[in-house]
Amino acid sequence: MHEQLVQEIDNLLPQTQCTQCGFEGCLPYAKALANREVDLNRCPPGGENTIMALSNLLNLPVKPVDPSCGITIERHIASINPQHCIGCTLCIKACPVDAIMGSSKRRHAVLAELCTGCELCIPPCPVDCIDMVFMPEFSAWDQPQAHSARARMQAREVRLMRQKDEQAQRLEAKAIHKLDELDTTPSPDAAAKKAVVQAALAKARARRLAQTP
Repeated sequence: MHEQLVQEIDNLLPQTQCTQCGFEGCLPYAKALANREVDLNRCPPGGENTIMALSNLLNLPVKPVDPSCGITIERHIASINPQHCIGCTLCIKACPVDAIMGSSKRRHAVLAELCTGCELCIPPCPVDCIDMVFMPEFSAWDQPQAHSARARMQAREVRLMRQKDEQAQRLEAKAIHKLDELDTTPSPDAAAKKAVVQAALAKARARRLAQTP
């Protein structure tokens, strides 16, 4: 029942993943709401409509948006100034819903129809070339869009986890190769080097096991 309630709450949230509520995303906030650990008025992007929906679901009184979390405004879209973009990819790494396209040392661009307006791409930009702009044609944000954004976020998390695991496997393979080299080409300090590599390898494997669901 608890997991079902979390899902129902999460379905009502706008899935902007903006962290204004004080949590790392909409799902952690939904879990805290289900546990009655926080108020239902900490989602500025959702605004009054989301608060009303949460009130009906949780049988809690309606409250205005908590001003400490921000204010509710119409959806704004991130816009990258192509003349100043240096292609550092930091904004791409920060975007929780894969709404920015580009590659290293190439100009980036925001896919306006996918941008949730979370503003998380702005702080890491080293050249301050990202602004939030209001585009009437993209001002609406409905539940299907929210669920689509959530699906992109989940796909991104899976991809990043896979890439992290693949990188760990590559590093382990290099460490194993290094151990083989030390075995076949002994030297005065080979034993010490081997101990260091074995310790690092054991630590990496333990970390991977701890991260495995």
